Parts: sequence; C-alpha cells; structure tokens
Amino acid sequence: MNKISYFLLFSAFLFSCKKDEVALPLEFTQNEDVSSYQEIASIGLGGLGAAEITAFDPLTDRLFAVNNSTINKIDVIDAKNPATLSVIKSINMDIYGGYVNSVAVHDGKLAAAIEAINKQLPGKVVVFNTTTYAEIKSITVGALPDMVTFSPDGQYILTANEGEPSNDYINDPEGSVSIIKVSDYSVKTINFSAFEGQLSALTAKGFRIFGPGKNFIKDIEPEYITVSDDSKTAYVTLQENNAIAEIDIVTSTIKKITPLGFKDYSLPVNAIDVSDRDSKIEFTNFNKVYGMYMPDAISYYNYNGTPYLFTANEGDSREYTAFTEMKRVSAVALDATNFPTAAALKADAVLGRLNITTTLGDTDSDGDFDALYSLGSRSFSVWNAATGAQVFDSKNELDIKAKELAIYDDTRSDDKSVEPESIAIGRVGSKTIAVVGLERADAFAIYDISVPTSPVFVKMIKTGDAPEGILFIPASKSPINQSLIVVSSENDGFIKIYKANKL
Repeated sequence: MNKISYFLLFSAFLFSCKKDEVALPLEFTQNEDVSSYQEIASIGLGGLGAAEITAFDPLTDRLFAVNNSTINKIDVIDAKNPATLSVIKSINMDIYGGYVNSVAVHDGKLAAAIEAINKQLPGKVVVFNTTTYAEIKSITVGALPDMVTFSPDGQYILTANEGEPSNDYINDPEGSVSIIKVSDYSVKTINFSAFEGQLSALTAKGFRIFGPGKNFIKDIEPEYITVSDDSKTAYVTLQENNAIAEIDIVTSTIKKITPLGFKDYSLPVNAIDVSDRDSKIEFTNFNKVYGMYMPDAISYYNYNGTPYLFTANEGDSREYTAFTEMKRVSAVALDATNFPTAAALKADAVLGRLNITTTLGDTDSDGDFDALYSLGSRSFSVWNAATGAQVFDSKNELDIKAKELAIYDDTRSDDKSVEPESIAIGRVGSKTIAVVGLERADAFAIYDISVPTSPVFVKMIKTGDAPEGILFIPASKSPINQSLIVVSSENDGFIKIYKANKL
C-alpha cells in the first residue's frame, strides 16, 4: 500500500470515529512548542467562588464550571472557539443540597459532587446529560464529597469524601471513598477501618491521626483521586494525614496506605523563606525544621510500565472553634539542646513567624518542641506508585522561579509560600508535561516530564487570582486540534485558556 492510499484509509477511519474515542498515533499529532503557551481567552463568572473547578466535554465542546458565588450552579460555557468563550446555560444546583465541590465528564455524562447543606451528612453525586442537561441519576455518597472523577474507561465514578468535622467537633463523620458503577449507578462507600491496627507503623513513617478524640476512621480525610490507565486502581490523597491510599476499584477494597514522610529544610536545595515581616525574599536553611508533604491534587502517569504519582504538595491545617492545630514558632517553647539560639530564632525576621503544627515535634513530651513541622512542602513530587518511594521533588524551584518573575507573594512566606494545589498531566506532541497550579503565586508552572524521574522546568505563567483548578485538554479532544490548558481561579471567578504555538 502506498503512502497516499494509507493516508486516505486512515483518514476514513478517523472520520468514522468519535473524536474523544481516538488516540492519534504520534506521527499524526501536531507537535507544539511547550514553552510558548500563552493566554488566548478569559471569561469572568462572577467573583469570589465563581470559578473553582472545570470539566470539558469533547462531544459538545462545552466547559462545565462550578460556580458557588451567589446561588450554587454549574455554568456551561461554549468552547467551540476557545478564543471566544460565552456562557450558554446555568444548571441550578440549589435543589440538590449545599456547595458543588467538583465536576467531571465522560462520554456525554457530567458528574457533580455536592455536599449536604449540613456538610457532616452524606453528600451526593448527580449525573447529567451534557447535551440536554437532563438529570440522569442522583446517588448518595459519603460526607463532604470534595472531588469526583471518572475512571478512564468510564465504567466507574469515584468521590473522595473528606468528612470534615463540625466547628465544635461534636459531629465528625468518617472519611471515605465512594465507588459508583455507572452501568446501574450502584454505589459502595468504603472507610479505612481495616488499617486501624497499623497505626503505630504508619505513624512512624509520617502518617498523622490527630485532633479531639484521635479517632482513626473519622480523622482520615480523603482529598483527591487519580485512576490508573487500566481503570483498576485508584490513588487517593489523604491530605491532613500526609499519605496516599491505594484502592482496588473492582473489589472496592483499600490495598494500602503509604505515609509520605517529611521534607528536611536543613538541606541547601530545600532553602525557604519563612518570614513575611523581614521586608525581603531570602531563602534560608534551618536545622530541625521540616515540611509535611500533605498533597492536594494527584495525577497518574505510566511510563514504560512503571506507575508514577505526581502530587501538588499544598498542605492544610485543621482550624475549628474547638480545635486549632497551628501556632507560630514565636509562640512555642523550643528545646534548648536542639535549638541553642532559640531566642534569636524566634524573632519575626528569622523563624518566629513560621506557622507550625502543634501535633508533632515534642518527641519527649516535656512541653517544648524538639523539631518543627510546617504544612506542605512548597513543591510538587513524583512517587513510584508501586513502592511508595519518592523519585523526584522540585525542592525550592517553584519559589525561586516565582521570585525571578516577581510574582512571589512574600505575605505567604510564613505559611505555604506559592502553595502548589493542582496538577495535571498531558501529552503535547512528542513530550509529556505536568502543569502545576500555584494558588498563592497566581500562576502555573509547566514541566517537561518526558522522563518522569527527572522533570525539567519549562515556564511559569500568570493566571487569575488563586487558581484552584487546572485542566489539560489534549489535541485529540480539543475543538481546534491543539492542546489547551484551562485554569479556573476561585478568588476572582475567571476562567482562562492557554494555547501553545505549532511547530
């Protein structure tokens, strides 16, 4: 068969298939310059809380955006021409309960994760038709479903049910994961009780159970889910617990919990700025000071048969009326042996402003802190999903690049600095990239992860205020046959789209 005949045959095959069902071979994809992504469109949906998470439907070329600014709704945006966006519909979600926390799309179905008005009660996943917006099914899941996703094959919908306590800590529901079988919308909601007997071993590796009562089942708080390419395994971040759980989807069983350990800020490559009151941005090392990885978003990437997990290590604290874990270093007693210059360290311009958890660090229980643990690691990491080993961390590069671009927010130095929150992975021509959303730098970073154990920084780009959601649309599903990056920002309510140049 000559090249012309082959091309005509392949073209006929493509024409006969839905565009979202075809993964184009590499030689038929359009190469793009990953360093050239730039904003091509922006649309405001209404201010604070108006644009948190988006999902894209390649069947209708529509974006579905969570909007909790005034009434709880999902805005539908026509993205046939990504450079000219318009809201064509709003789906009223008030009738289903409280806030919509997440949306996901697969094969013409939109799944929305909705917390109850009393968010300690069971939440819902409501499934809609992406063309008609008609409700297909409403399913009860665990308390506070914070994230929803489809398995790649579309056979399952999964939710991470965070199960946060009430402000008085009297009502603290179980943290759980709900697995919905799409064929009949049956659901199984599973908790982590099977691992309670492993608490001591898990704690020794950096796992955290803490708060009033220290209840293992209730204190685990699932945050975000990614699913393996074969749709058999889910990986769930347990953010406040500083761990990742692995779940067998088909049997609805939790296979293991992997604690993530701590980041050592005494190492030169991990130097950080910890003061918001020193009138400068300066990265310094400190002995006996650590970061808990505590990832929010997580993405799966299979490379040559090895499964990798990419995490955005945001960090988060429990701050309630009945219990607050955080204090500044200036407000706690430091062990004289481990911190011989304690008085100087506690100055605002040195270490005093750093927020730390009070749940770790007093190793000998004598009332002073022998080590200090801050929330998050100001980085993204790559983990071998099979072994749990960390194979890469961006160290302090995100901070450094933000400073170089004059977008580092020094008022956040005492807390979580640039605050990596979201992460998405996508194929761009011959390269694979990771897009990391930085909530407090109001930006995202692009890394070439073609070799996942050695990511290479490409570019950092400004976004709207407090980017919450990062969505990568591959060229094969894009309305313009080019990859797109969609960023939704919760503080200003803007959705922005970015496109690269063709090579």
